[in-house]
Amino acid sequence: METIKGYVDNIIFHNAENGYTVLELICGEEELTCVGTFGEISEGTNIEAEGEYTTHPSYGRQFKIASFEEKAPEDAAAIERYLGSGAIKGIGLALAARIVRRFQEDTFRIIEEEPERLAEVKGISQRKAMEIAEQVVGKRDLRQAMLFLQQYGIRTNLALKIYRTYGMEIYRILKENPYQLADDIDGVGFKTADEIASRAGIRMDSDFRIRSGILYTLQRASMEGHTYLPAEELTVRAAELLQVEPGQIEKHYMNLAMDRRIIMQKSGESAQIYSTAFYYMEANTATMLKQLDIGYDVPEIEMEERIRKIEKQTGMDLDEHQARAVREAVKNGLLIITGGPGTGKTTTINAIIRYFEQEGMDIFLAAPTGRAAKRMSETTGFEARTIHRMLELNGGVEGSAGFERNEKNPLETDVIIVDEMSMVDISLMNSLLKAIVAGTRLILVGDENQLPSVGPGSVLKDIIHSEQFHTVRLQKIFRQAGTSDIIVNAHKINRGEKVPLDNKSMDFFFLKRYDADKIINVVLQLILQKLPKFVDAKCYDIQVLTPMRKGLLGVERLNGILQAYLNPADKGKKEKEHNGVIFREGDKVMQIKNNYQLEWEIRSRYGLAIESGTGIFNGDMGVVESISDFSETMTISFDEGKMVEYPYKLLDELELAYAVTIHKSQGSEYPAVVIPLLSGPKMLLNRNLLYTAVTRAKKCVTIVGNEETFEMMIENNSEQKRYSGLCERLKEG
Repeated sequence: METIKGYVDNIIFHNAENGYTVLELICGEEELTCVGTFGEISEGTNIEAEGEYTTHPSYGRQFKIASFEEKAPEDAAAIERYLGSGAIKGIGLALAARIVRRFQEDTFRIIEEEPERLAEVKGISQRKAMEIAEQVVGKRDLRQAMLFLQQYGIRTNLALKIYRTYGMEIYRILKENPYQLADDIDGVGFKTADEIASRAGIRMDSDFRIRSGILYTLQRASMEGHTYLPAEELTVRAAELLQVEPGQIEKHYMNLAMDRRIIMQKSGESAQIYSTAFYYMEANTATMLKQLDIGYDVPEIEMEERIRKIEKQTGMDLDEHQARAVREAVKNGLLIITGGPGTGKTTTINAIIRYFEQEGMDIFLAAPTGRAAKRMSETTGFEARTIHRMLELNGGVEGSAGFERNEKNPLETDVIIVDEMSMVDISLMNSLLKAIVAGTRLILVGDENQLPSVGPGSVLKDIIHSEQFHTVRLQKIFRQAGTSDIIVNAHKINRGEKVPLDNKSMDFFFLKRYDADKIINVVLQLILQKLPKFVDAKCYDIQVLTPMRKGLLGVERLNGILQAYLNPADKGKKEKEHNGVIFREGDKVMQIKNNYQLEWEIRSRYGLAIESGTGIFNGDMGVVESISDFSETMTISFDEGKMVEYPYKLLDELELAYAVTIHKSQGSEYPAVVIPLLSGPKMLLNRNLLYTAVTRAKKCVTIVGNEETFEMMIENNSEQKRYSGLCERLKEG
């Protein structure tokens, strides 16, 4: 590390969001380009910085600042330069010169201790004198606060966020309860607060620490899909996290419940412990579903005549279950339709649409993801939108969704049909129902045997298993679908039946290999040579699906290898290394968390924005279009042509997507999927997972690996337990 001193002569670029700054620093006789992270910095500011000299390929020699400290101007010229830089509103070059000419090196002491004396300078009133003093003191307080927070290992941009939230209260908060930061500031989780608290000398068994740890444990459980944890499990998990005795955890439950931070729900001999938000999401979802469940008195003869007329007009031949689904949709405010691949869900949706269309009703179609919505549009001929788009996502407050459509501004339509319901989590379901008024028909369509949603809850299964609403199960595999071994074998897997691995199929293949590297070699041959022609698709459209993130055939290792072959390094392609992952122009990437604030735009062929909005969601896939080290952004083109500029600080939300976990593939459909399968934890390798993977393929499934693992997965009907209480809330009456 080297140390430099100087004053900021010119700020070339400053990103207010992440603090990234490019500036010119005058160090004696030398003018130096510096880059670094600054919360707030003004031209004329004196700094002392530590860092290292680097050479940028386009901009040449630079000094990369690792840490810095603002220094008070040391002489009259430096004071004048600072005051005249624009750092203090209301002071220009001429006024700065007059102030310094009057007070010389004593200027800052006068401003801070005797601000009324500024009125001695021509052009400054008493009021203006106090405004100037207030700004100077405020900047001094900020400077001191930033230095104070840096002692606790807090980065500059986070320190600025903390100061803007608390002001001068930061000293008291860090001394008494640093865990308050995790509650109040987005970007500060329990781990960060715990690290700060440790440096501040807070005890391991502090009440603040244990309560914050309990809430963090519930939050972490929600990331596994749970909306609550049984009290016993929460106690074990929290005690392990905090390294304290279980008894020290249990005594805080009642206090947290009284503060409405958790809800304790009795269930048999045990208690379910919810974070408050998830409890009310489930309770409100149950209430709103029941309010929509209205019966309509429709003459049977008239209804049957209309169904027959639709069949005649469209050439559809509805089986008894499909016809029943149409009747139930007409007679009820709420209907659930479930069935596996090839059982005619699309035909049923189309018949329902035609029925209500002939009644002159307005119909909205929606699905959880852009890909699923696009597929719904293609199979129905009607516009389908993502649920977020239908609800008019507005970005919300930082870290959460906000929708223009809600109980105060509901959706104006007669019928809403939502496809791929297995992907809908409790939060999105709650938001959807808020925007639907009683009297609007809601039809929920999905496959209950798919993996549950990535987000918390088990909405579709809970609604079906509650047996409170009209549900139609489509079971017949239609003749056309029956010629596809993908569909036939998917149903066999779901029923736990043996699947022939003789490779006599035209769309379902099993290539036996027993070594991870040999499996990867076969996967590469399939993607690069054999499958593109076989399914008439590009290499990038063929998706590798794997059960695990880690391991020899996990997402992390596979992506590095696949990237090297599908998008190798090239002098013409820019790269950005982030947390050990190299992102390269042309890479296939996936968003791995919901970001409701990210702005996107759809551009014309001339690069002009023709549509814009906010929100990129967990599972959305795209391609890296460009990387800019100057602006520290990566531009990605997502499905539907959405272009998004990611600041480097958000690269944690992206990962390479040549291979993705089966769970992340939910709701997507690919021309061909390749599934490497060797071994893994029995709890993970189950029938549910295999069924979901196989049903992602449209034209071809190729499994490469150990047939014993494949057969074990079919036999293993155990699923990872997901704690959700919607079913119980619906049964409560």
